[in-house]
Amino acid sequence: MTQARDAAPPLIAGTSSRQAPQQEADAHGGQEAARGSDGQRHLKGVVPVLAFAGISVAVMQTLLVPVVAQLPQLLRTTTSDAAWVVTATLLSGAVATPVMGRLGDLYGKRRLILASLGMMVLGSLVCGFSSTLVPMVTGRTLQGFAMGAIPLGVSIMRDELPPDRLGPAMAFMSSSLGTGGALGMPIAAYVAQHTDWHVLFFGSAGIGALAMVLVRTVVPESPRRLGGRFDFPGALGLAAGLVALLLAISKGAAWGWGSATTLGLFASSLVIFAGWGVMELRLSQPLVDLRSTVRRQVLLTNLASITVGLAFYAATLVLPQLLQLPRSTGYGLGHSMLVAGMCVAPMGLAMMLVSKLSARISDTRGPKVSLMTGLVILAVAYLAGTALMGAVWQVVIIAVLIGFGIGIAYSAMPALILGAVDPSESGAANGLNTLMRSIGTSTSSAVVGVVLARMSMPFGDAAVPTPAGFRVSFLIAAGAALTGLLIAAFLPGRGRDGQAGAGAGARTGE
Repeated sequence: MTQARDAAPPLIAGTSSRQAPQQEADAHGGQEAARGSDGQRHLKGVVPVLAFAGISVAVMQTLLVPVVAQLPQLLRTTTSDAAWVVTATLLSGAVATPVMGRLGDLYGKRRLILASLGMMVLGSLVCGFSSTLVPMVTGRTLQGFAMGAIPLGVSIMRDELPPDRLGPAMAFMSSSLGTGGALGMPIAAYVAQHTDWHVLFFGSAGIGALAMVLVRTVVPESPRRLGGRFDFPGALGLAAGLVALLLAISKGAAWGWGSATTLGLFASSLVIFAGWGVMELRLSQPLVDLRSTVRRQVLLTNLASITVGLAFYAATLVLPQLLQLPRSTGYGLGHSMLVAGMCVAPMGLAMMLVSKLSARISDTRGPKVSLMTGLVILAVAYLAGTALMGAVWQVVIIAVLIGFGIGIAYSAMPALILGAVDPSESGAANGLNTLMRSIGTSTSSAVVGVVLARMSMPFGDAAVPTPAGFRVSFLIAAGAALTGLLIAAFLPGRGRDGQAGAGAGARTGE
């Protein structure tokens, strides 16, 4: 019995699995009461510090957006090879997100957040001192490991915060990825225009180091641990499958969707994932508990996350191009990179402001309603965007509406996931959900990139997307949002106790 308690600290000896979560909640509430006023004052800094860590990661992701077109010249390489600077971060982030979540469940969530941010700082410094391809790709790969900090932060909030603060805090943390990305673009554009481009990486290193200091100082280590060992074979299998899948998605347009390389990678990913799934189901302590992931609430939320990620990234690809294309095209708005970034920045502000509204909707109507509300706003925004492309103020309105939709939808997802899994698995579960968003954004980048490339016209020495290409991209994003809405409609509703229905199902084993 002692060994069982060590392996699963949340469960209380002598109780059934049906009773344990309630007793765990009571015990957690007693711990909160025991903290006293000093502990409560200390916890007040947890949410903004963790959100700042998430924003620093998002800024890192978008800092190269202003100089992507110049990377071949800056690194003295070909366009196809320069694309690896972006692809490397995508791949390492996708692999690291669920792995870091599981390691956090085993060895401490704050410890793994610090490790994630440390990898970002190291990678930023490597890039800051690099002007050639190989070290730049190496640094960007290291930076991608920081993606695990966001789901780990959500899990710490679940462990540490009292119930009345948990909903708004998770909503704010979940929206930090989009917020940091949208706010980071104009800053990165300003730096790229007025200083050496390496300053972008030194700035990222500084922000990451500051986040590490704040997390180390303010955020307490979660007392919850998942007993057992880390599933290294499972991590390798998941990494291999994700690399094959995301590499095919991100490079398929360049290699050709019907090429042997692309099709071979897609086929390899299917074979690897099939074998990995069989192996994980046979393990008593797998990297990912696949039995939990097929639970209705978890599965449908993860599927909806893919559609939200797909819809979100379309805006970041279309709006800056529309704003920067010369007026002589007849439809471009002719603004600088900096002005374009400032016009898109309200999308990030909207995500930040709407997080409290999303938490309120989740508290009163349930996270399912919150997710569906965000998806409706997102679909309406993109459909309206097909007609509102003729002026800067129209673009800003569309950006704000998209920010509202993304913010509400993203903020609902942690509540849906955490309501359906055991607290000891919250890090891995949130990591997997973040991975689903990454798969959506990767797919969006590939699909919208193909659409804009195919629907283009000659302009000077280059080809530029046509208005029809922008509109088709927005229609694809609207279709993704509506697909997500259909998926979310099948999520369980609120239970009799006022909590998400699937959360209750998870507790009773349904």
